Amino acid sequence: MTSIAIVGSGLIGRAWATVFASHGCSVALHDVVPGAAEAARAHIGTNLEELAGHGLVENPKGSLARIRVARDLADVLTGADLVQENGPETVAAKQQLFAEMDALCPPSTILASSTSFIMASVFSETLAGRARCLVAHPVNPPHLVPIVELAPAPWTDPAVVERAKAIYEQAGQVPIVLRKEKPGFVLNRLQAVLLAEAFRIVGEGVASAEDVDKTIRDGLGLRWSFMGPFETIELNAPGGIPDYCARYSASLDAMVRSSEGLGNPFDAATVETVMSEWRGAQSPDRVKRLSDWRDTRLAALQAHKRGSQRKPG
Repeated sequence: MTSIAIVGSGLIGRAWATVFASHGCSVALHDVVPGAAEAARAHIGTNLEELAGHGLVENPKGSLARIRVARDLADVLTGADLVQENGPETVAAKQQLFAEMDALCPPSTILASSTSFIMASVFSETLAGRARCLVAHPVNPPHLVPIVELAPAPWTDPAVVERAKAIYEQAGQVPIVLRKEKPGFVLNRLQAVLLAEAFRIVGEGVASAEDVDKTIRDGLGLRWSFMGPFETIELNAPGGIPDYCARYSASLDAMVRSSEGLGNPFDAATVETVMSEWRGAQSPDRVKRLSDWRDTRLAALQAHKRGSQRKPG
């Protein structure tokens, strides 16, 4: 049984524990906040029952039984094949935590961070065991959106990356491997471009924020739920990707260039424009209620995708 240590039991840590435990792994939870790991385990039990209701988990009680709460950092790391770190999103916090874990873990343990933006080279450079460190960036929530970005440092052992990839695949995830480090990795870089253009469109008065959302939700998002951008354009011209680029590259390039030099699209004035017509108070209660709705819809979509046939070659 693969043994997983979850360091940090907040939103992402809980989801990772759900992922690994529901796929047969032994999971240990640790959090520096007293009582947080115990509360997380109870929350995970609810997650597992809800996933079982969608047919995504076969044995929720058995999965929960594979999760234990560790006494401290040394205890959670004991016997771990892979450590999934979910600590504060600061360079200093990552450096300190990885130094502690590197000192406590045997050389065979993989040390992975869930960080969204900090590259592995930044927090692992001075470590004796830096060759077993990498980023394993999930998408929120990891137990419902299976992509995980594996971003090694220049000195990360390729064999470690392959072992990590196999563990995530065993846990039902869809890992991608970055061939070199890039700030923001892949998903956040793609997301940032789309967000920037969405804010510009609203800020310039081209369309409302609600209509921009409709364009993704009822347009691009329908295709993107089962196709990537290259797969999409392959089908948008008779001769596939080269034909698409020959037909539309000049127009696309001109459009992109017209947005260059426009400054920060997330400035206060644009945010104010977005919020002036946005529905609902921006409160923790609203965010929690909508997050629960999102997770239910994602679970249903994931169940549908699992039952669908793969595309023809």
